[in-house]
Amino acid sequence: MIKIWNSAVAALLLAVSSNYYTVNAEDGAYYAADDGGNGDDGNGDDGAYYQDDDDKMDNYSGGNDFIKYWTEYAVLPKKCITMNNKDMIVYSMYEMYYNHCKDKALGTYMIDVPTFVSAYAEQLGLNAQDMYGDDYAAPDTTYVNCYPHTTDSGAVYYVQMGCTDGSTQSLSVNVYKDNVCSKPDKSYGFDDSNIDVSHLQVPFKQCTSCVNFVDSNLDDVDDKYFEQRFKTAPLCETIWEYKSKCGMACKRKGNEGLKGWNSSDKLLLSVLGIFSSIMFAVIMKKRTKMSKKEALLEEAAMSAAGLEQTHVLGIFAITLFVILLCGLVGFKGLTWTLLLIVNVVFFAYLMKLTIDSGLNVPLGPDGEPLGDEDSSDDDDDDDDDDDEQAPYKPPPTPEASSSGNSPSKDTGAAAAEVLPPIV
Repeated sequence: MIKIWNSAVAALLLAVSSNYYTVNAEDGAYYAADDGGNGDDGNGDDGAYYQDDDDKMDNYSGGNDFIKYWTEYAVLPKKCITMNNKDMIVYSMYEMYYNHCKDKALGTYMIDVPTFVSAYAEQLGLNAQDMYGDDYAAPDTTYVNCYPHTTDSGAVYYVQMGCTDGSTQSLSVNVYKDNVCSKPDKSYGFDDSNIDVSHLQVPFKQCTSCVNFVDSNLDDVDDKYFEQRFKTAPLCETIWEYKSKCGMACKRKGNEGLKGWNSSDKLLLSVLGIFSSIMFAVIMKKRTKMSKKEALLEEAAMSAAGLEQTHVLGIFAITLFVILLCGLVGFKGLTWTLLLIVNVVFFAYLMKLTIDSGLNVPLGPDGEPLGDEDSSDDDDDDDDDDDEQAPYKPPPTPEASSSGNSPSKDTGAAAAEVLPPIV
């Protein structure tokens, strides 16, 4: 009896070990353990051969990167960039979808736009089929790959989906000159067409689960769906299989701003430019009203720093030239930095002039400030000088003639004018 029990336990352990899978700690991926003799699969180290009770899956030579179950995984599309004249989508893979792509990523990768969009369209079709059954409509993928497009006028252009000009967060149908879509046609300054592909827009900056389950009240339907779908993830499977490592150049390209100025950039540039111009005009006006003392103090400060007025003007002219050059070339970061520095310097200097002008006092002929107390003292001194220099003199009185005769007619008239009338 004991021998029979031991045999049963050994058979059970053998059956369990034959279906055992190990986990790759580095990639978070599941792969088959080597069974020593490779058994039925003949590919124990390089790939995996999985056998359910009813179905068998084909061999997959994925090495340690092979992921068996996609139910827990998620993808986060980040940006659409151009690398080596080829439009690429940068994305990150995550092992735990329920963390909403907030945990540490398995890695950051890139893949060409047609491959990513084709897999995404297949994933959309699978999701629609699960939701609506046979009534679903597959998304139109005509322009995913290079396609000859004929306009109403009969002209033929080659078009293909790629990155949108001026944006890293959307896709457009781009126009090309050749039939392999390798030479963008920018005859009008851009290569985007007006073909609508909104139904294939990749959800950038959105954490997307690799597998979508459909709820059902029937347990057998859910079980059947799980058996069919828990290993089927067209988007994640494809971009994982054909991924390319996003190195330093890719990350810098993905993180930097696009060259060229959009409408928002131009508006902000105009505001900063007008603001700095107004401040410059006000500064020049205030400098014309500077006192001689303030001008001498400013020149002394510049001399202490080893600068002259011509040096300051030269630095200002060179800075403006560099800002204009960076703006024309499309170096946004350097342009914004220099323009903000100029505005801050102008604002600080304008505040200094304003404060100094508020504290300014009138100066005398000798350059010394004249305060209120000095002015009052000077007024008092002036009054004293007037008193000393102009002593009081009484008005002259009419003189009588020495002969005792009546005064002359002119003297009487003068006296009548001086004396008050007698009542």
